[in-house]
Amino acid sequence: MVFATMAVLGMTTPASAHDVLMSTDPVQNASLETGPAKITLTFNAPVQGGDINQIAVTGPNGTQWAEGNVDITGNVITAPVRPLGPAGTYTVGYRILSADGHPVEGEYTFTLTKAGTGTPATASAASGSTGTTATTGSGGGGVPVWVWIVGAVVLLAIGLTLALRMGKERG
Repeated sequence: MVFATMAVLGMTTPASAHDVLMSTDPVQNASLETGPAKITLTFNAPVQGGDINQIAVTGPNGTQWAEGNVDITGNVITAPVRPLGPAGTYTVGYRILSADGHPVEGEYTFTLTKAGTGTPATASAASGSTGTTATTGSGGGGVPVWVWIVGAVVLLAIGLTLALRMGKERG
């Protein structure tokens, strides 16, 4: 019985591989004269749809420059960016729902070398970047894999407990 339990738990490990960021546009540490119209992040596996998917672009003054909903197409997630303002370092932060149901987050920077004429997003516009527009291949709408794994482990633990108690009662 213990061997069977270990075997079942051992089989769950492949499902725990999180999505990995493969490429970005603009690229990490890029020096740009003009700001990008959008941020594009490409992962190694499809991104699930959901309200957890976010891209934020924070300027040198701590202001927000991403505006609008993120768009998911398979393993690519994009977000529109307002025309940038002051020259300096911009940080792109992201949080996505991985194909295995776990959130993945990270950040990278790029530098705007020439000041633009843009103004930062208002609080209401910046908050819109937390929504999603799921499109082809988004994988959204289903129950995350981790829920099924936790349920299986709980059921297995209950079954093991009952089996051990029934064995003690006979002896």
